[in-house]
This record gives sequence, structure tokens and C-alpha cells, in this order.
Amino acid sequence: MDYKVSIIVPCYNHSRYLGEALESVLKQVYSNWECIIVDDGSTDNTEEIVRKFVTEDSRFQYFYKENQGLSSARNFGINKCEGSIILPLDADDKISVDYIENAITAFKDNPSIKVVYCLAEKFGKESGLWALKPFSLFNLSRMNMIFCSALFRKVEWEKAGGYDLNMKYGWEDWDFWISILKNGGSVKRLDFVGFYYRISDKNMHRMMTRDQYDYLYEYLSVKHADFFVKYFGSFHYMHQQAEKKENEFLTIIKSEKFVIDLFVKKFFGFTIFNKKSYKNRLR
Repeated sequence: MDYKVSIIVPCYNHSRYLGEALESVLKQVYSNWECIIVDDGSTDNTEEIVRKFVTEDSRFQYFYKENQGLSSARNFGINKCEGSIILPLDADDKISVDYIENAITAFKDNPSIKVVYCLAEKFGKESGLWALKPFSLFNLSRMNMIFCSALFRKVEWEKAGGYDLNMKYGWEDWDFWISILKNGGSVKRLDFVGFYYRISDKNMHRMMTRDQYDYLYEYLSVKHADFFVKYFGSFHYMHQQAEKKENEFLTIIKSEKFVIDLFVKKFFGFTIFNKKSYKNRLR
């Protein structure tokens, strides 16, 4: 069976990098692919960059939509695609020439596989191998270790209801992998570098606010409560563990306070944690 692969490239004001991403698609050894570029309301020259590829190779397709975020753009592209295997690719990243070919071989060898990914390397502001933990559902319950550019079966996206639009501040990939993998299915990590993750000023400085962080954690905890309870234990157990850690921390703090207090009192004649004596020493 010759799988058709649909490469989905959302782009929002990344025209300066987009050409490199699309060139890496064009160079694929595996030829049965289509590449759908979703311009998510860009105000730069994204369309101009894409037109060159669309004109030269009919496997490239361009769509424009109003800006609604990454999850919306990916869902839009997947809804337009014909392939049974999906590969998301951000507009500032790249893939190796043999990534798709090796991934398709893995799918053919094992029909139970839901997701195939590879080793990854950073480039741009940083370089070197991207050290990610190996996949396991236990590890996935702690953090995400599968980057966005993994290949998966379109039917799994359909079962999951697509990328969740509620993940508007990030972590949409973590949520998606949990959704399609928590109830079973194999994952294969290819033992070679096939994905190149660009580190730029933009993603180095991207920070969530505390409110956004709390929102995402609360949303994920409710949506995937069954998954997290299975790998963390009951909520009562989780609460007990949190209290235990807090008590251990307080014990350490009190111990450190005692040692510092004793030291200061011995050599300076006052207790640093006694507000009255401390203020008197400052006068």
C-alpha cells in the first residue's frame, strides 16, 4: 500500500523562514505527498513565497484564512487534505530528505502504530541534539516528548475531534498525543535525526503568564482526568504526595533558618529572623 502523506504547514508571519521549510518538503525521497500551506492571516509576504512553490509543483496547495491560531490552522489544513497519513510542519522548521520514507516504512511494518517520529536537532540560536525523554505513557503523563512534526494516521485525528481549539496558549501537541494514545496504540521513534527545530528569539522569549499556565493545566487535568489518575494515582493520593513534598520543603527551610540564625547570632550578636533586633542593627 502506497500511503499518501499530507504535510500541513500553518504559517503566520513567518515568510522569512517558510522557503526553507518548503524546500525540505520538496527534497523528500518519498514522492507520494501533498503539502498544504495554511496562511493564518499573515500580514507579511507569505503568499508571495508560497506562489513560487505552487507554480513549480502541483503537490503544493495554498489556502488563506483569518487568524484563529495554530490549532485552527492545522485543523483547517487537515480538513482540506487527501492523505491518510498526516505530518504537521511549522513554517520555521525543517525535515530531512528521508524522514517521510522511513516513517512510511514503519507504518507498513506495523499496522498498530499510531504515531511515528524521530530524533530531533536544534538549529538557529542554539544547536545540538534535542534531548527528549523516550516515549511511554508514564512519561507522557509528566510532560510532552513528541514534537509537533510526528506522522500520524488521519483517522486518529478524526477520532480525537482534531486539535483542541481550547489549547489557545500552547501545549496543543501534548493534548493531542494524549487524546490519541491514552487508550492504546503503538508509537515508533526512528533512530536518526529527521527533524530540525529552529530556535529563534521569538520562541526563546515566549513565556506564558501564570494565568495562562494555570488555565492550561486545569483544562488538561479535567479533560484527561482518567489518564492522569491512571499514571499519577487517585486525586487523594496526589494530594497526599503534594502535602508530603510541602512538609519536606518546610522542614528543610526551618532547618536552614536554624543554622543561619545560629551563625549570625554567634558572630554578630543578633538573630536575623528577629525583626526587632534586625531593625535595631540597621539604625
